[in-house]
Amino acid sequence: MSTSKLWGGRFKEGVTDVAAAYTESVSFDQAMYRQDIAGSIAHARMMARQGVISREEADALCLGLESVREEIESGGFVWRRDHEDVHMNIESRLTELVGEIGKKLHTGRSRNDQVALDFRLFVSDRSRVWQDRAIGLVKTLAGRAQENTATLMPGFTHMQPAQPVSLAQHLLAYAVMFRRDVERLKDADRRIRVSPLGAAALAGAAYPFDPASVAAELEMTGVFANSMDAVSDRDFVLEALFAASVVMMHLSRLCEDIILWATPAFGFIRLPDAYSTGSSIMPQKKNPDVAELMRGKTGRVYGALMALLATMKGLPMAYNRDLQEDKEAFLDADRTVSSSLEVMAGMMAELVFVPERMRLALRRGFLNATELADYLVGKGLPFREAHHITGQAVALAEERKLALEDLPLEALQGLCPRIDREVYGALDFDQAVARRGISGGTAPDAVGRQLAELRAWLAKAGG
Repeated sequence: MSTSKLWGGRFKEGVTDVAAAYTESVSFDQAMYRQDIAGSIAHARMMARQGVISREEADALCLGLESVREEIESGGFVWRRDHEDVHMNIESRLTELVGEIGKKLHTGRSRNDQVALDFRLFVSDRSRVWQDRAIGLVKTLAGRAQENTATLMPGFTHMQPAQPVSLAQHLLAYAVMFRRDVERLKDADRRIRVSPLGAAALAGAAYPFDPASVAAELEMTGVFANSMDAVSDRDFVLEALFAASVVMMHLSRLCEDIILWATPAFGFIRLPDAYSTGSSIMPQKKNPDVAELMRGKTGRVYGALMALLATMKGLPMAYNRDLQEDKEAFLDADRTVSSSLEVMAGMMAELVFVPERMRLALRRGFLNATELADYLVGKGLPFREAHHITGQAVALAEERKLALEDLPLEALQGLCPRIDREVYGALDFDQAVARRGISGGTAPDAVGRQLAELRAWLAKAGG
């Protein structure tokens, strides 16, 4: 049993080895060492400014903490499980390096506000990585859209052929999804990056601290409004995990399109070898395993969000050890989101589109039926009547095994005498797309405006 805990003054016996292994967190929270050291340096400097410790003591603490960071990053630091967590490991090593002064670092501070600070900084830093990678994906999608403004394909609703759209429009739909993800993460970052340091265990520090100066040094957006909330709040993790879940949902939808488009039944894309795998028994197979796995990993991130919601729902004020369960789930979600965004950008850059297959698919499913209805409206018919006549035209074409544009003029005129030869221009797929020039629509000029707006956003976002 270990009895060498920094908090062990009132204990006669240490915890059992089994209990120590069960409660330790250093095996995963060591990921936050940079944030822990940055927070401790800011805390030491603030204490010196406020006269709680001397400037010489603060300088010694800061130099010692820098030395600890160098040890960690060089691989020479020994993480000890008996020191429980990242905070105790760093403080113990600091005290070995600078002597008794090291014991002053924790003045007026609890592990409760310390871990809240570290984790807020960590979640913020990682969410900024997500933002950067999402911006990279938006840039890739915009680039592929620019290449395909004249490429037409079927648009679907209910997984049934609906209307012709440009491939650029389809790709830009995902681009604006990921742009919203970036904006959502940026907005959440303002609330994530609020400093809890000074809240101490739950009641607030009893020293003349200046929490605002610590927040400023750490480039945070503000300080806690309530000390009890500061140490027990994990809304910031939940919000990050929610945003991560939405990112993964958008990625999963894109994966679904990739998987469908790669099947011979569609044949809209050819998968790059670098993002595909083969079959162990069927030599002809080229499987979209990367897209499938990303679609599956989405559930892991949803699980992290639901697990933390379940942890939080019954917790009383203020800090409870249950909150240790917030980190492993977030770390797993971070690995999943970060890698998925990076992988998707690479895969989208290398996908080979097959425009001729997309064009061929336009002739299956009567995707220009709405154009016939709109044409009839232009001839003075009420839309509902035009809709009914168009339905009859579709039934007739189906019966004759023809596309709408292949029906003879006399057959169409038999359904409505107002139809003339201009109808074939209205049924042309390129014209059908070109007519939809409304803002955000699929016409080339509308797509051009979307691309221009996206390029302006990317320039501002740093993409």
